[in-house]
Amino acid sequence: MQKKQKLELTWVGKENRPKLEPRILLEGPEKSYHAKHRITDHDIFDNRLIFGDNLLALKALEQEFSSKVKCVYIDPPFNTQQAFEHYDDGIEHSLWLGLVRDRLQIIWRLMTDDGTLFVHIDDNELGYLIVLLDEIFERTNRVSIVTFKQGSATGHKSINPGVVSTSNFLLIYAKKKSAWMPSRLYTARAERDKRYGQFIENFDKPYEGWRFITLTQAFARDLKLPEKGLKKVIGDEYEEKLSEFILRNAQRVIRQARPDYSAVSEAARKMIDESKSKPDQVFKLMREGYSDMFFVNGERILFYAEKLKIVDGEYVAGEPLTSIWDDVLSNNLHNEGGVEFPKGKKPEALIKRCLELATKPGDLVLDSFAGSGTTGAVAQKMNRRWIMVELGEHCHTHIIPRLQKVIDGEDQGGISKTVNWQGGGGFRYYKLAPSLLQQDAYGQWVINKEYNAEMLAQALCKLEGFTYAPSEVHYWMHGHSTERDFIYVTTANLNHEQLQQLSDEVGAERSLLVLCTAFRGRGDYPNLTVKKIPKQVLSRCEWGHDDYSLQVENLPKAPVKPGQQGLF
Repeated sequence: MQKKQKLELTWVGKENRPKLEPRILLEGPEKSYHAKHRITDHDIFDNRLIFGDNLLALKALEQEFSSKVKCVYIDPPFNTQQAFEHYDDGIEHSLWLGLVRDRLQIIWRLMTDDGTLFVHIDDNELGYLIVLLDEIFERTNRVSIVTFKQGSATGHKSINPGVVSTSNFLLIYAKKKSAWMPSRLYTARAERDKRYGQFIENFDKPYEGWRFITLTQAFARDLKLPEKGLKKVIGDEYEEKLSEFILRNAQRVIRQARPDYSAVSEAARKMIDESKSKPDQVFKLMREGYSDMFFVNGERILFYAEKLKIVDGEYVAGEPLTSIWDDVLSNNLHNEGGVEFPKGKKPEALIKRCLELATKPGDLVLDSFAGSGTTGAVAQKMNRRWIMVELGEHCHTHIIPRLQKVIDGEDQGGISKTVNWQGGGGFRYYKLAPSLLQQDAYGQWVINKEYNAEMLAQALCKLEGFTYAPSEVHYWMHGHSTERDFIYVTTANLNHEQLQQLSDEVGAERSLLVLCTAFRGRGDYPNLTVKKIPKQVLSRCEWGHDDYSLQVENLPKAPVKPGQQGLF
């Protein structure tokens, strides 16, 4: 059978994949933070802020959170060859693609089947990233490419010739589009729809005899003012007062539109024809499960009330969310979160829209490029669970102070008033453990001296695919893979008598993997598998590699070609 071919993006070094060490996470209670008292019954306290390399952190999360993350929002460095204060952001294309690929593959495994990925990117790597995501998530699971207005053509931008770039992009992918169930969202129209210029004068009467007047005429009557010169009399408040009048009377404000005769149902076509024969009468077509349709003189009556949607807690004229988001600008964010983060802060309204589209309260949200902590701040205010990862020191100088203000209810910027945020909940702070193995003075790999017995058992459970769950009854029961399969980790040198005693305690109905630094056995232990550490795990991972970050100085150097030595 011929091998199925597929389109894919290739680059130098694509075949090189890091052998990541699945590190354990160490909680730092002194940096964790919780509300002093529960604000509501829905407060969430077990959110996680992880300090460390985000690729290693994603690997550390994989065992516990595989297929559990409902929504991922990432804002990776854009590879613009522009040095920012907090990120070194210029990386050769192939290296950038490889590093992003490694993260996206783990993210895919962390997501639920009905989960959603949002990737914020500019046009520099947009085309490459789309093809890469199509390969990892499959093209059929690409949901949308949203154009997001990042700024305006002002300042130095307006001086440059050619097209002024003011946009970024959100690439939206579903883990499995067949299981994906997004919420229906609407955005508020910046201006009222002026096509709705008629008013039903006698709306409270039977529909057959409705009479129509102009919207301006109805507005004037409501104000008990003459229609002529009305705009001049009211002055600058005319549009505001007219909009208020329309919202109060939305069921009576209408427009007439000619239906597409070929696209409507047979029942609607019959009613259109009948309404033409009696142009002074209104006809109604009742529909089960849908709003009724009204016709007059061959045209459909459209009600302004059907345009009203709840957006940010208010009834406004709304329209379905499109792939152009020009109402959540990334400028003027100085007051959000109370932290300075030039050129790197995301607007809370943007994250809110993503979470509204793809999540419900209680769902788990992940951001592995936390930046100033916007994703966690918004998730906290919207009662979503969250995990954020950040390597830079601004994890401590920016994110923690911001989240503390959110939890205390002091942060009333961003979306706080929209969602009526009063504070509550909390988060736990973690840092990545150091590498399990380190080289001694002779270049030999040995167990890291920073590891105590508990850390060692937890790390080896993760490496061997066991759930770390030490027993209070059996000293040898550090974790389990099934109800009958267990693991025991010790730095002791076990002799035959100790192994035999272990075998007897485990019994014939259970099995035990024993990891120790050395052992001397004289018999067969059918329920034990005994292996030495670190030899057992030595070839598994890239030990001692602490930084896979997207920073130029941490990237592998190109090998020197023969004959080039000494040229520079």
